[in-house]
Amino acid sequence: MARPSIVPIALTLDDRTGYTLWAPPWEEDGEEWQAFLGNSEGETAVVHLFPTPDALAAFCRTSTDHDLADHPVWPVVAGLGAADVTPDDDHRYDLDGVYDVVADNPDRWAVDELAATFEIAGRIAECCDTAPDDDEDEDEDETAFESVAELMAKPEVALLSLGIDAFVGRAGEEAWIRLGGAVDELWEDVVEELDEHLDWTGAGTADPDDYPSAAESEVAVPDEDDDEDDAEPAEDDDEPAATAAPTSAISSPSRIAADPVAVAAAAGFWEGVGILPVEVVVPEGAGLTLRCYVEDESRFLGADGEVFLFASPAELAAFAHGDEDHDLTEIASWPEVADTDTLPLPVDQDRYDLVEVGEVLAEVADGAAGLVDHSVLVQPVEGVRDLAEYAGLTRVDELLAASTPLGQAVARAEREPGAALRAEDAAVLTGPWDELVREVSTALVFRD
Repeated sequence: MARPSIVPIALTLDDRTGYTLWAPPWEEDGEEWQAFLGNSEGETAVVHLFPTPDALAAFCRTSTDHDLADHPVWPVVAGLGAADVTPDDDHRYDLDGVYDVVADNPDRWAVDELAATFEIAGRIAECCDTAPDDDEDEDEDETAFESVAELMAKPEVALLSLGIDAFVGRAGEEAWIRLGGAVDELWEDVVEELDEHLDWTGAGTADPDDYPSAAESEVAVPDEDDDEDDAEPAEDDDEPAATAAPTSAISSPSRIAADPVAVAAAAGFWEGVGILPVEVVVPEGAGLTLRCYVEDESRFLGADGEVFLFASPAELAAFAHGDEDHDLTEIASWPEVADTDTLPLPVDQDRYDLVEVGEVLAEVADGAAGLVDHSVLVQPVEGVRDLAEYAGLTRVDELLAASTPLGQAVARAEREPGAALRAEDAAVLTGPWDELVREVSTALVFRD
């Protein structure tokens, strides 16, 4: 089973956001464990929440009276700075927003958000459930989280793991309606049960009034200059560390910035036309392009096996409004793209940062083993495969073959994304990954 890791997360409830840490399940001495930064001793198990990543990092440096103190990688986590314990977008859970999500029509972002939110609710319940389990007279199904258990038992909740396809068509629409009904019936009780186990005092280090509102937390960024224990402050203090792996402080300063609200607003149009904006980051820079699938084969904005990249959404839109011929011209919905004023803004699932993977591998090989898992490979490799398919890059296929170290690592990432990367594994993968990135870069053309 995977080596243990620790993930920074944020929870929003009652219009306030708290930061904490979660250790996903790992195996030790033949038993499976998982835990949150909290305390399960006493009558009521609690998860400690903190008003800022700075406060969370400060607590981690000074306290060992919690359930993660004996975690195998805690000594490393205890030395991390605020940026390193700032959760990425995939680990922010808005419990307040569930009603709004189910009230709208389903799309892949709504389904993914609900699946993630329900999962973290279930994880908290599992870790904080103190119902007796050793009395033969007790009901085996008794739990301190009855509403959580009832919600998780709904078949519509199980459908969330299948993605948006489970909610397409008449049967899918009916399932979405039933899911909304379950939320209306149970969610208020679910959050009440959870909130009884959420410690908004940060183990006595904070006041509930210190917590930012949901809107404020979206723009709150830890200041590395205030973190005296960090040996290497981030180069760009305006950006929190964006990582694909637990507690890894790998930043991506070359990413094209976009307001999340604007991205969400634009997503409906691009999903509707079936042509999606994509960001690719390689050593030469970050660029935007467009991609669709024709009979399950990827097709990009480009020609003759070359993919056109643009430095900004505005430049990409200007090109789409022009009359230059390319491989998307014949797509039936292209006239809508050529005529729209909706900027091509990629969602997180369509961003492929190939540079970050190389940096992560180098960091792990240099001693960060135990902090990064195989999931760091999954999304970038999806983009790589699409680019290689379109451009006919046979060398990429060879590097990702099942018999190669890189291919075996990718296969494990798809099968067991939580499996930790070992230093010796990363050292073997660094060279092939760098070659793969160089090969992909030959098919990318940055347009003015």
